[in-house]
Amino acid sequence: MFKSIKALAAATLIAAVPFGVQADSHNGSVEEVLVILSSDSLQTQGMAMVLSNTMAQQGAKVNVLLCDQAGDLALKSYEAPALKPKNVTPGQMLRSLLNQGGQAKVCALYLPNSPYGKDDLIDGVGVAMPPEMSGQMLNPKIRTFTF
Repeated sequence: MFKSIKALAAATLIAAVPFGVQADSHNGSVEEVLVILSSDSLQTQGMAMVLSNTMAQQGAKVNVLLCDQAGDLALKSYEAPALKPKNVTPGQMLRSLLNQGGQAKVCALYLPNSPYGKDDLIDGVGVAMPPEMSGQMLNPKIRTFTF
């Protein structure tokens, strides 16, 4: 009986260790993030931008890669319904992120496969090149989020 209590206590301790380590790793030590947004869903785009802005406000350097229809957020002509509760669009939130020092790029396939050119993008948005983006994705110091 005493051995089974010791075994249970040891198992509990061992099982709890990963949770403690995980909790400690989220103490603001992430300095840079890459947010890859390709969803055409307005709410998904909005949440990606809310979280990106929040991470920037918490001190992270935020890089955003906009692919497929999410690339439209970077267009000067972008229009979408405003999302509650703040009544802003994902495009407006992207502009806010850029004003906070965030970086945004459309994927390398966006412009060649759309009727738009570089001149149609808002100031501060570039075109991502695969070597640069894969370098960020493979960098263990940069956490990647996809939406």
